[in-house]
Amino acid sequence: MKNKFNWEKEAEKKWDERAVFWNKGSKEMWDSGSRSSIVPFFMKYIKPEAEVIDIGCGDGYGSFLLMKEGLKVTGVDLSPEMIKLAKKHEEEGKLTFIQANMMELPFEDEKADALLTINCIEWTENPLAALNELKRIVKTDGYLCIAILGPTAHPRTNSFDRLYGNPVICNTMMPWEFEKLAIENGWELAGSQGVYKRGVTEEMTRVLSPELKQSLSFLWLFMLQKKEGEIE
Repeated sequence: MKNKFNWEKEAEKKWDERAVFWNKGSKEMWDSGSRSSIVPFFMKYIKPEAEVIDIGCGDGYGSFLLMKEGLKVTGVDLSPEMIKLAKKHEEEGKLTFIQANMMELPFEDEKADALLTINCIEWTENPLAALNELKRIVKTDGYLCIAILGPTAHPRTNSFDRLYGNPVICNTMMPWEFEKLAIENGWELAGSQGVYKRGVTEEMTRVLSPELKQSLSFLWLFMLQKKEGEIE
């Protein structure tokens, strides 16, 4: 009899194995690549000196950039190998990193002023449970900046094996599905914007509806605001 597939353990193993590879391209990705618009987008809504938790922080470079904006940041990742890399960015009282699962975060209720989680919820088996855990730890009227892989993102190939009936660790949730899920579960949409592959210009997307823009995206950024204190 085969062992029961453990999504979380498989995800941890995958990101441990990819930690060194990820680290090689992370700085470029945040400084000038697909993640370069995230920190400016985030800072439109978040006050300096806010307490922020970066969930799925990877090697910690994005958390480091948030700290440079004057925020107090805790980075969290499922992968112990990622956390080892992230700790080189630590600064006492300003930036710390811990290894933890976003499904069971080691923080009290309403801990943070804001949360950041980039391409992380797609790697959870139960996105609604993950979203509710994020809702638990952010303050009422606090913000969640979350990025969802768009349909054109290469990492979505990780869900392909489901077509063969094989277990996978990347779900197929689309940006418009996530938006609906969030709004139906106690969040308000404060803002959003798309990130596209090279070659897609603003002129091309200007005339498209929001749904078509999301359909073309590599990444879709949402800024959500928690509008109720209790988890249903």
